[in-house]
Amino acid sequence: MSAPAPGSPPIDVAVPEALAGERVDRVVAMLSGLARRTVSELVEGGRVRLDGQVVRTRSRSVAAGERLHVDLPAPVEARLVADPSVQFAVVYEDPQLVVVDKPAGLVVHHGAGHSGGTLVDGLLARFPDLADLAAAGVGDPQRPGIVHRLDKGTSGLLVVARTPAAFGMLGAQFRAHLAEREYLALVAGEMEADAGEVDAPIGRSARQPTRMAVTGRGRPARTAYRVLERFRTPLPTTMVRASLETGRTHQVRVHFAAIGHPVIGDDRYGGPAARPGELLALLRPGRLWLHAWRLTLEHPAGGRRHWEAPLPADLVAVLEALGPPAPG
Repeated sequence: MSAPAPGSPPIDVAVPEALAGERVDRVVAMLSGLARRTVSELVEGGRVRLDGQVVRTRSRSVAAGERLHVDLPAPVEARLVADPSVQFAVVYEDPQLVVVDKPAGLVVHHGAGHSGGTLVDGLLARFPDLADLAAAGVGDPQRPGIVHRLDKGTSGLLVVARTPAAFGMLGAQFRAHLAEREYLALVAGEMEADAGEVDAPIGRSARQPTRMAVTGRGRPARTAYRVLERFRTPLPTTMVRASLETGRTHQVRVHFAAIGHPVIGDDRYGGPAARPGELLALLRPGRLWLHAWRLTLEHPAGGRRHWEAPLPADLVAVLEALGPPAPG
């Protein structure tokens, strides 16, 4: 079956007897013609329902006669267009890979509500060979070379593969959690311990499917941290270095919010504590005080490499506004 044409209405059908017992993601893929990756994103976004109830997991089995409703994604132009106006810094490049310092506010790739002006569009302008990956069927054609992501409101380092071999090797490292990613974060409140680890599974929130949460139904997630500075005025905050031992969606944000120290600027998970007026005036809307500052991985050509990205000016301005750190 071909994929839905632009402007197609939502799928709204009774599950046929022939599909009883199948996984819901497979059923949606069969009925829509969409790729399984796209179907997974629809489930994660709360856009798939059975008998009016949002589907929480794509492995859920369907029963004959259940009413399946799927809100189809907005059509995305299949052909990406290079956009030289997209601004980002290149930290390192060679024939195998590129390491960029993504600015906050820049979306990594096309998706719902973002059909242009993304990092991918800018990468294609500076590294047109990335289009060869899409043409060769390596990875998602809408995300050539992309092996991991950063949130729109997060700045910092991101590696992009330039060859099929590099794409396979780098992707395997991220899936096996062998690539080391370290973040700098400013969190609300004064943390007591100098170091620690948050070991709590992360999955879709049962109450708000478009958000992540610590839940027993989630996948294992571990975030190690070390306190760098504590500030007490004009309000208690703590600057930490966080290392991801796993790579779940919004992991740093969810874990620090779960222990009562949300990332400053995180209005999605942090509540009022993450939105102090004294500091938010220095950060544009949607900006998190979260920066992917160090990346370490095995280079496809051999040898373990690491790169660092300095703090952006807006995050430095927040630290300056906090004044000197607390002694000790």
